[in-house]
Amino acid sequence: MLGFVKKIFDFNEREIKRVASIVALINTQEEAVKKLKDTDFAKETEKLKKEFAEGKTLDEMLPWAFALVREASFRMLGLRQFDEQLIAGVALHEGKVAEQKTGEGKTLSAVAPLYLNALTGRGAHLVTVNDYLARRDAGWMGPVYNLLGLTVSSIISDKTYQYDAEYQDTNVSDWRLKNLKPVSRKEGYLTDVTYGINSEFGFDYLRDN
Repeated sequence: MLGFVKKIFDFNEREIKRVASIVALINTQEEAVKKLKDTDFAKETEKLKKEFAEGKTLDEMLPWAFALVREASFRMLGLRQFDEQLIAGVALHEGKVAEQKTGEGKTLSAVAPLYLNALTGRGAHLVTVNDYLARRDAGWMGPVYNLLGLTVSSIISDKTYQYDAEYQDTNVSDWRLKNLKPVSRKEGYLTDVTYGINSEFGFDYLRDN
């Protein structure tokens, strides 16, 4: 039994070291990405989309894409992903489980893998546990996606919202919700990144099928 447990810990340690080497590659891109103008970020996104269409894999594009997100997050929110958050992001991109405790920045960790997978043009979805988080996180991270040239929405129980930098909701006090414009369900699903709750994604699928 102890041998089995040791194997699990050994495998986990190897995985962390492997992903840490990917994060080291991301870090080598930081100086280059800092030289970009704000208007360059959307252009870089278009370049990455073209590279994917021409056969480049997401894994090959990951270091530059994650570096773009890190710098965009810092410019728009004053938040720079720690290496540990990038490790979590790589794990999410690879379809693995990443455990983070309360306060360790799960919301920010998810942005880079969502951005990377949205480059395919098929949309990326984040499933969270309640309406408040789905709405808050889409609005909170909205400026980051906007700088990168992507659209983001929030699908909750009775409404659908899309981040719009020009829109101002004067009826909410939380600044993270002020730029969320009510849109149709279809418009919400057509955005590059969609935040929502599992029950709504499930029921919408059943309604459409």
